[in-house]
Amino acid sequence: MLPFDFEYYKPETLKEAVDLYQYLDQQGKKPMFFSGGTELITLGRIDLAYTDAVIDIKDISESKVMQVSGDHVLLGSTLTLTQIEKANLFPLLTKTASQVADHTARGKITLGGNICAQIFYREAVLPFLLADSQVLIVGSEGKQVIPINEIFLGQLRLRKGEFLVQIATESRFVRAPFISIKRRQQWDMGYPLITIAALKTHDLVRVAISGLCPFPFRSKEVEAAINNKGLSIEDRVEGALEVMPDPLLDDVEGSAEYRLFVLRNLLFDVLGALDDVRV
Repeated sequence: MLPFDFEYYKPETLKEAVDLYQYLDQQGKKPMFFSGGTELITLGRIDLAYTDAVIDIKDISESKVMQVSGDHVLLGSTLTLTQIEKANLFPLLTKTASQVADHTARGKITLGGNICAQIFYREAVLPFLLADSQVLIVGSEGKQVIPINEIFLGQLRLRKGEFLVQIATESRFVRAPFISIKRRQQWDMGYPLITIAALKTHDLVRVAISGLCPFPFRSKEVEAAINNKGLSIEDRVEGALEVMPDPLLDDVEGSAEYRLFVLRNLLFDVLGALDDVRV
């Protein structure tokens, strides 16, 4: 049970959801868009999340899309990770999402909920960062399609009253060779220590990382280092470690030094799997 009461709304259209948010905000309430509710329930119990009104967007048809359209794969924000895993339209996403939490939780956690969460990891965003995906956002100014690498900077930079509707990914990235690895320190279903996802396109390896910093990221500097074929693999990995963003996580799951140690080995695994693949 949550220690506070809230009003509950379930709009059926994007416009109704946006208008509801504006109306409730003007009433002095603190509305929240909601698609799965796992984070609200978890954080609300410990006073780290609060809302006066929940706007449940799960009935909005655009947010439930899961299809191949032309040369793009379209995935709605309210799809659960289990639904995405079963459909397997984007294998790298399937692999990465299948490692989030446990099977029961994945049946409730939505794609948008994971990407927009407050928790550090947000692993589901990694494949989209690698694939230069496009996000459909809606708010008071209407619909906007924005490259994810422009709007996801540590977190999805949504303005007040906006929410994520869909993500579109080009099929050429969906078909690209990939690898996705998660390392935990404690047990199979414990919090992740490091998650790394990588794909190869135009003979270049792209990498995105979760668990090293307080945010998931893809770094051009890291990619430049690991793709520097003029150096040995050892020097390429060391060069990548030298340009990791700050700050590094240092907590009960693992010290900053230990996370870098794990990441070093993962980068060797990535290059071992993809370095000699020709695409």
